[in-house]
Amino acid sequence: MAFTLQLGEKAPDFELPATDGKTYRLSDFDDSPVLVIFFTCNHCPYVKGSDEVTRQTALRFMPQGVRFVAINSNSENTYAEDSFEHMVKRMEEHKFPWVYLRDKSQQVAWAYGALRTPHFYVFDKARRLIYTGRGVDNPLEAEKSTVNDLANALEDHLAGRPVRVPITNPIGCNVKWEGREAHWMPPEACDLVPRA
Repeated sequence: MAFTLQLGEKAPDFELPATDGKTYRLSDFDDSPVLVIFFTCNHCPYVKGSDEVTRQTALRFMPQGVRFVAINSNSENTYAEDSFEHMVKRMEEHKFPWVYLRDKSQQVAWAYGALRTPHFYVFDKARRLIYTGRGVDNPLEAEKSTVNDLANALEDHLAGRPVRVPITNPIGCNVKWEGREAHWMPPEACDLVPRA
């Protein structure tokens, strides 16, 4: 069985606290025709390098009903900066247009098979996976990106077309798993697309 959620599979449920003081479940987004769930954190340079292009993508598609949900599953024992308190500060400072959830147990990251930060998952109205992978092709320096795969996937789906590239390899730091050294990845984890 693959580690990462496969195309066509349903979004696993969750119940997680957010920086806005509320607790969210998957069903809280039932009114949205498309749901983007992405695994992120506070410290990763790939996250910081691409947050603003992710913001612009969110602002572009939110008027069409697309909701964005960010989840931080990183161990704060590996990076103290990834604590819930720092998440709250980060949202206060940047005012990102998404809810920011804390997956302290890491069970949600495991259920989705999150590989890196950031790692994006796009779900249709039935909450079946239609895109997984990177946001842009150069998240470290997003201003140098030539492809926004996340925007392309949303554009295609909302236009009623098949997603032109439904799977890419996420680019970023690996998820920081509790009790493991910083660069550990589950043995089942692998590239989503074979590298040339």
